[in-house]
Amino acid sequence: MAFANIYKGKRVLLTGHTGFKGAWLSEWLLSLGAEVTGFSLPPPTSPSLFVQLGLAGRLRHIEGDVRDLASVRAAVEQARPDFVFHLAAQPLVRLSYDQPVETYAVNIMGTVNVLEAVRLAAHRCTVVAITTDKCYENKEWVHSYREEDPMGGYDPYSSSKGAAELVIAAYRRSYFSSPDSPVKLASARAGNVIGGGDWALDRIVPDCIRALQRGDAIPVRNKVATRPWQHVLEPLSGYLWLGACLANPKLSPFNSQLTSGFNFGPALASNRTVAELVQEILIHWPGRWEDKSDPKAVHEAKLLNLATDKAHHFLGWSPAWPFAETIKQTVAWYHQDADSRTDIHRLTLGQLQAYTTAAKSGGFAWSL
Repeated sequence: MAFANIYKGKRVLLTGHTGFKGAWLSEWLLSLGAEVTGFSLPPPTSPSLFVQLGLAGRLRHIEGDVRDLASVRAAVEQARPDFVFHLAAQPLVRLSYDQPVETYAVNIMGTVNVLEAVRLAAHRCTVVAITTDKCYENKEWVHSYREEDPMGGYDPYSSSKGAAELVIAAYRRSYFSSPDSPVKLASARAGNVIGGGDWALDRIVPDCIRALQRGDAIPVRNKVATRPWQHVLEPLSGYLWLGACLANPKLSPFNSQLTSGFNFGPALASNRTVAELVQEILIHWPGRWEDKSDPKAVHEAKLLNLATDKAHHFLGWSPAWPFAETIKQTVAWYHQDADSRTDIHRLTLGQLQAYTTAAKSGGFAWSL
């Protein structure tokens, strides 16, 4: 009955479903009884959670590129979705320095193409477009960024996501703002998600796990950088609840104000340095780490926090797992994955259930 049972029997189009977050969201939507169509490039890593969960055989799987408007339009026409969750992206900061054109093309024009396909389809639909906490103009200040702060970005990845937010706002104002518009559009901003099944290169948790599996020291390139670490299920619960509240005015007294941007982040106590994150991981998987700071490395923000007051007041959403539990659950997933006898599907569903139970204990609206 989570999310007011709104997704049961509904058609959902999910872009980027072969990625880490997309695979978790696909699994969650399937468990809620949704009819899921995924549109994405092939899995970006090997191993991949998408493959481990056998998702290709449990949803309508369409391989395609969001940079191709014709393909996106065909997927929208085929799915005729009640809900669209747009996650497809080039998601890595350091890779964006090496591949800026691809990063801008995927993150900006990919967003344009998804929204244009929805606009041209002209049928009733709720859209949640996912960007990142790095879409804000980062001034390295102590206070948390709020939804009304200006968009920006130092590097190609961050600036592409800031530009995507401007695209979303322009489409909303230009095409979907009238009360009788068949499309409701909101954006969701979250970042630094961790959890089992992330196998990406150049991300701290997968880097930790790979080093620990080999018995090597974990290489840490930016130990003092502070990030709002959160389990992947935290923002996904926010995306799903935002979509539900947009679609059903009875679920939030602020329904008319939900077609806007929302931050989804952890409690302030989960804003930790990379060094603290690694040390917490080593509590559950003993090993060692070494400082690999490079003064000549490409620029990455050192301080980044999100304010989530808007999600709390408008949606009744809050994070369910504190920092220590997030790390415990993440490492537990990888530990069990290392055992060839582990049923990955059962393991993943078990963590979904544990997270939902924690949310129910906290009295969160989406879980009741």
